[in-house]
Amino acid sequence: MNFTYKGLAALALALLLAANKSDAQSLSEAIRLNQIGFYPNAAKIAVVAEDAQGPFQITTPDLKKVVFTGMLGTSRQNALSGKTTRSADFSSFTKPGTYVVVIPGMGHSYPFEIRSDVYRELAIGAIKGFYYQRTAIDLPEKFAGKWARPAGHPDTRVLIHPSAASADRPTGTVISSPKGWYDAGDYNKYIVNSGITMGTLLSLCEDFPDYVKKLQTNIPESTNKLPDVLDEALWNLRWMLTMQDPSDGGVYHKLTNARFDGMIMPDKATNERYVVAKSITATLDFAAVMAQASRVIKPYKNELPGLADSCLSAAVKAWKWAKANPNAVYNQQAMNSAFDPDVVTGGYEDRTADDEWMWAAVELYATTKDDTYYTAVTLFPDSKTPGRPLPLPAWPQVRTLAIYTLARTANSLTALGKKDLPAVEQHLITLADSLISGANQQAYQTVMGKSAKDFIWGSSAEAANQGIALIQAYQFTNSPNRSQYLQYALVNLDYLLGRNAVGYSFVTGFGDKTPMHPHHRPSVADGIDSPVPGLLSGGTNANAARQDKCPGYTSTIADEVYLDADCSYASNEIAINWNAPLVYLTAALEALQKNQNTSVSK
Repeated sequence: MNFTYKGLAALALALLLAANKSDAQSLSEAIRLNQIGFYPNAAKIAVVAEDAQGPFQITTPDLKKVVFTGMLGTSRQNALSGKTTRSADFSSFTKPGTYVVVIPGMGHSYPFEIRSDVYRELAIGAIKGFYYQRTAIDLPEKFAGKWARPAGHPDTRVLIHPSAASADRPTGTVISSPKGWYDAGDYNKYIVNSGITMGTLLSLCEDFPDYVKKLQTNIPESTNKLPDVLDEALWNLRWMLTMQDPSDGGVYHKLTNARFDGMIMPDKATNERYVVAKSITATLDFAAVMAQASRVIKPYKNELPGLADSCLSAAVKAWKWAKANPNAVYNQQAMNSAFDPDVVTGGYEDRTADDEWMWAAVELYATTKDDTYYTAVTLFPDSKTPGRPLPLPAWPQVRTLAIYTLARTANSLTALGKKDLPAVEQHLITLADSLISGANQQAYQTVMGKSAKDFIWGSSAEAANQGIALIQAYQFTNSPNRSQYLQYALVNLDYLLGRNAVGYSFVTGFGDKTPMHPHHRPSVADGIDSPVPGLLSGGTNANAARQDKCPGYTSTIADEVYLDADCSYASNEIAINWNAPLVYLTAALEALQKNQNTSVSK
């Protein structure tokens, strides 16, 4: 027989696999991978969180049929923990089906699928997560399944807190401010956090208007002519409109109890509710959202008569209040020193409103084409340091949302805005290139986790927002790295769904190892074993053990500090501003799935 070297290697591999097959019958959580699955034409990588060597297999879930064999890659050292990983790259295997990764002598992975539209159910579930956060409405079984519950917090009798009093609305005035979403694991509603949440969801509607129409989520509005994600956003938008003082245009910072409720169901939480001080950040976030919403709603003028105009009028009025009250920064401690009752719920305080000015100005400019909004702010304050990447969007830093809007509305800008488009493009490229640089060399080969700084409170949203930044650069630049931007955006979804240092899919109800005990009052109090699905856990937080004092953390390594316990609000809470980038990332990847490529840059 005349064996080639390649043939001998293949025979040796086959014999080794056969010899070890009996050792590969148990689940190994050391094999970390996207627990949902992969597109046929996209990269497919599992990471082994041990220093295993040699071959791996892709088999049917019953382990009886081997469909692919390969060799584990070179070792990579985790810069944060010093631990060694190796990757199993099966990108070239494209046959649709359900499979597991097998490492002989170690075990097999959780099952995963290979198919088109593999994240469609996840996108729908993440949108549906907002429905479960609705206030002031019953969630019947028809729409909510076993998580059905009575309405909580009608908010038709809300008091003006002394900090929010005005001549037309003195202390104790009763106003009606219904609808909206519960902000996180608590039962309060905050304009600042609604700002970035709404901006992200409305941006999805702008960037992928045709695709979002395909995402039917089984909510009460699903039979109308609007995309369900827009219907869901409108539930919160209509609440936000009630938070503007009609007499002067200022916007109340939040609608809240004086203190957080206990772990009880929404309808059992009946403490007095207040709107508190108008703030510059809340008012500018409101102005930005309303201006953007006016654009998004305009094509649906028959279904939503007059709403686009109302939103724009509200945005302009808010802008005028902000111009007259630029120093109205929210300071909860100072407020509590001056007024009773004390309010100790989420502060959403910000030291500066510079970035909110930028976002509001650009949204108003993009909608009205009025150059005075564009010239009202300095959009590129770092022009003297052009190599510095833009900051990722977060509730205290929304500047980059303004850059995204300039990019997506480039064709309709005035000459004044168009002259800055090269700078906009370069900012997007610089950010995207900084994200993908070195990603393939790190332990889990993801953009997320290159630095301990990634593992902040709400790190899951950090990963999703990194993915969005890469999609923006893919969509709106001509960078030679465009294809890599899209590939690495998908890789960060791999991170969120299990390819990470703790092996969790951080989305409730999606994957095999998912959060079962999120810091989320309905999930704790409803008596149902499974938590409300479609909610993104905050995820690994390097400082969580210090911040929430929840017992049970087993590691102090930055990418391993996570605890699936409802007392761990610093690593396992849910929040609307975390779910929104998950919605955008999954829906955008679904819309762009045909553009993926099986080869990730080495």
